[in-house]
Amino acid sequence: MKKKILTIYILTLVLAVNAQDFTDYVNPFIGTSNFGATNPGAIAPRGMVGVSPFNVAGKQNILEKDSRWLSNPYVNENTFLTGFSHVNLSGVGCPDLGVILLMPTTGDVETNHLNYGSNYTNETAKAGYYSTVLEKYNTKVEVTATPRSGVSRYSFPKGKSNILLNLGLGLTNEEGASIKIVSPTEIEGMRTVGSFCYYKPEEAYPVYFVAKFSKPAESFGVWKTPRTYIGEEAKWMTYNGKTRLMEGYQKEVIGDSIGSYFTYNFDKPTQIEVKVGVSYISIENARENLEKETHHLSFDEIYKQTVSSWNENLSKIKVEGGTQDDKTIFYTALYHTLIHPNILNDYNGEYPKMATRETLKTEGTRFTVFSFWDTYRNLHALMSLVYPKQQSDMVKSMLDIYDESGWLPKWELNATETTTMVGDPAGIILTDTYLKGIKDFDVEKAYQAMVKSADAIDNNPLRPGIKNYIDKGYLTSDQGGSVSTTQEYNITDFSIALLAKELNKKEDYKRFIKRSISYRALFDDNLKLLRPRNDDGSWYEPFDPLAGANFTKNIGFIEGNAWQYTFMVSHDINGLMKLMGGPKPFSKQLQKVFDTKQFDMANEPDIAYPYLFNYVKGEEWRTQKMVSKLIRQYFQNKPAGLPGNDDTGTMSAWLIYSMMGFYPVSPGEPIYAITSPVFDKITIALHSEYYKGKELIIEKTGNKGGVIETIQLDNKIHKGYFINHSDLVKGSKLKINLK
Repeated sequence: MKKKILTIYILTLVLAVNAQDFTDYVNPFIGTSNFGATNPGAIAPRGMVGVSPFNVAGKQNILEKDSRWLSNPYVNENTFLTGFSHVNLSGVGCPDLGVILLMPTTGDVETNHLNYGSNYTNETAKAGYYSTVLEKYNTKVEVTATPRSGVSRYSFPKGKSNILLNLGLGLTNEEGASIKIVSPTEIEGMRTVGSFCYYKPEEAYPVYFVAKFSKPAESFGVWKTPRTYIGEEAKWMTYNGKTRLMEGYQKEVIGDSIGSYFTYNFDKPTQIEVKVGVSYISIENARENLEKETHHLSFDEIYKQTVSSWNENLSKIKVEGGTQDDKTIFYTALYHTLIHPNILNDYNGEYPKMATRETLKTEGTRFTVFSFWDTYRNLHALMSLVYPKQQSDMVKSMLDIYDESGWLPKWELNATETTTMVGDPAGIILTDTYLKGIKDFDVEKAYQAMVKSADAIDNNPLRPGIKNYIDKGYLTSDQGGSVSTTQEYNITDFSIALLAKELNKKEDYKRFIKRSISYRALFDDNLKLLRPRNDDGSWYEPFDPLAGANFTKNIGFIEGNAWQYTFMVSHDINGLMKLMGGPKPFSKQLQKVFDTKQFDMANEPDIAYPYLFNYVKGEEWRTQKMVSKLIRQYFQNKPAGLPGNDDTGTMSAWLIYSMMGFYPVSPGEPIYAITSPVFDKITIALHSEYYKGKELIIEKTGNKGGVIETIQLDNKIHKGYFINHSDLVKGSKLKINLK
């Protein structure tokens, strides 16, 4: 009898553990302030569609003070909401998308968003769910999502109510949309998008949608608002003239500021559900996406499925110990890393070909939103460790893009190359993935693609200034971001060298390993910093090592200054150390970055700096203290709880690694720098298709506020503060003892 009771007790404990809801620790409001550029809307893991409250176009708008907020559909400080957008980006620094806006209202139909917008209250956000109450209309809004569809539930009061679909609003600045009422319960249409970081009308592309309503409307129609046009380019400035309301069925309405309305008269409080399917291929595919993913499911059933999907992904890492806030910022960060890259292909596998947008088909998953200047530093390494199948599909998507366009992606968005930022980072990710043990892709094709972008002199979209780089070893001061771009090319060339060595391409290895250290020619012995050179080899004058911080103008660096870039050579720390006069001068100069407040946690070039003290024997404690301080200072359980732009999960990935106690300090190399974890125990489930071990366990013991005394790997003393990826994924236990 006692055995039976014990068995039941154990089973109960197992079920309780398995039933743990990791989404309880996700706070989607983190990052919605302080330029974090995340939004609290509902999205499924890697979803094409996410339904976000849209509050950056209207009254009481913080945009009036700072236009940088425009990169996101939602800012926590704003209080005036004008709808709910269905295709959005998370954690980016440039505006695009934020379109297909639904808005419930009551009373007579009003089509001007400044008039029909409303203040809101009682916000709630969870993984896969968002809700609020529109004060003006006493209407509760709830939204959830499937991978390719957004689902809304509106709780209307008694009386006349409307559901508006506005195609004139959005973060994108392209013009052009179309809408058609199919029936009293369905509308379809298209909205042009594609303005990321710049305006190139020739590269605009359509996003298609189909919306279905749970109840037929009593009256319905479309509207079209003329605009005032100025100049030869005919860019709109403001609304002009009277909005035309056209009731009933329409063949199709095309324009720049158009929308539709569905009107109801309720004799009692009533709920309406609206499901919106999206596609970048066609209206037919949008309809199929909607039907296949939502069919006859209710709002609650869809939300339940989405929560289950989030739990499945979040449960790959289990943490024990730490505070409630520690767990919240950790799992919210993990949540943010699972938004982008996201799926591009429709349910039937179709997706737009890179650049030409012809319809192609995949048997697997075609990913998009590759913000590589950011994510090569840590996010893709995290995917390789925790979600290797997803990372494998991302790599295959990269190679498909190469097949389709002739080049690897740089900053790809929905089958367009934005060429945003500098460097040629794709090769770093390809090497890192392969050397981590994920080898189910065509590595020879990957290598060929990497070498092409590294060597092509003419019409090379990935490496502007490459002729000077090859001839001189660096870009010159008349070329934008000459120092930082040289460094980025160096890092990629180092990765090419690593893969060449792995593939036994000995001559290529020698050539690229030599190219990878050419930054040394830009080192100023007097300043102990990197600085730009002119075309004749002389130093650029006048040179201010502080210029360039906080997006200010400078010569030589992109979004940073000499202090924030000089140590961004983690592939050659021993070489940099020698240039600086040895380990002690290196450590002293590195500490100056922090002491003089030049370290920028919100910007990528220096985010690995805290881990560089591990390269100096006896100074490793600085890494531990600094990482711990930065976590406490910049990552918190509140809207301003990110240091700045999340950069499609890059800042979140830094936090995840740092809280677990290790970090991929040198992109491309399968090694990690060790620090003290935040949690007492971390368990990472390892994918059996890629790794021998079942799980990786990291434990912390001793004085929780102390520094590392010893490190043990599988009960054996581990020497040094670096560890190989292969040593962890065999199913190891890493024990970090603090004193």
